[in-house]
Amino acid sequence: MKKVCIIGWPVTYSRSPMIHNYWIKQHGIDAVYERTAVQPGGIADFISSFPESGLVGCNVTAPHKEAAFHALHNVDVAAQRLGAVNTLYVRNGSLHGTNTDGEGYLANLRQSHPTYDIRNGCVIVIGAGGAAKAIIGALIDAGAPRIAIINRTIARTEALQNQFGTIVEPLRLENGASAMADCDLLINTTSLGMSGQPQLDFDLGNFSKSTIVSDIVYSPMQTPLLVQAQIRGNPTLGGLGMLLHQAVRGFELWFAIRPEVTTELYDIVAADLSGAQN
Repeated sequence: MKKVCIIGWPVTYSRSPMIHNYWIKQHGIDAVYERTAVQPGGIADFISSFPESGLVGCNVTAPHKEAAFHALHNVDVAAQRLGAVNTLYVRNGSLHGTNTDGEGYLANLRQSHPTYDIRNGCVIVIGAGGAAKAIIGALIDAGAPRIAIINRTIARTEALQNQFGTIVEPLRLENGASAMADCDLLINTTSLGMSGQPQLDFDLGNFSKSTIVSDIVYSPMQTPLLVQAQIRGNPTLGGLGMLLHQAVRGFELWFAIRPEVTTELYDIVAADLSGAQN
């Protein structure tokens, strides 16, 4: 039996086992996907013992994505650009790392809003952390011509501009009304609005009602930002789809089968999230 896991601290909240074990059963694979708690500072030992673990692959969640990147000898271009990995896999006896967060966001966007053309619009991103970096990289690869960043710390926004070029620009709330009015897609990449976290205090009043309002938070599935958008009549995009789509390539790397994100799988995970919140 093949073994795969997700590592994090804590890791008990992860829905990745539900997603991957669904696909494992669907495709009749002799494998199991489990949670493995790895304490901060323990990632180097986990990776060094990987050959003896019996694992064929692994997902990496907080707080280990950057530490895992630095502990690996083989990482692809996507991971190098981000300085973080979320997926480990074995090739020719060596452990490799990649990052699928950005492509997971894009796949979710394309599935939910197939007529939206990234190449012709302006995107505003809230936040400048690791998730923002992954999504910005994917948006640029897909042809986004302009990405404005709203972040409390302007230095982090400038760092993104230095990394990605002038396509990325800081946006100050006090003089950003015109940019907001022209925005086609708004993305919250922060944890604000997540269960147990402070709410995101953000007014959508300057945005067009055609702007897609997106939140990568999936617990709760309807964040205050998305609720505000729905009341205004804006199209929305929740975070659960990103979680499902970012899992696809890892499964393919481990088992040489590309799974599908179906309505049935979405509903299963959504029901579990709803049950946990009640």
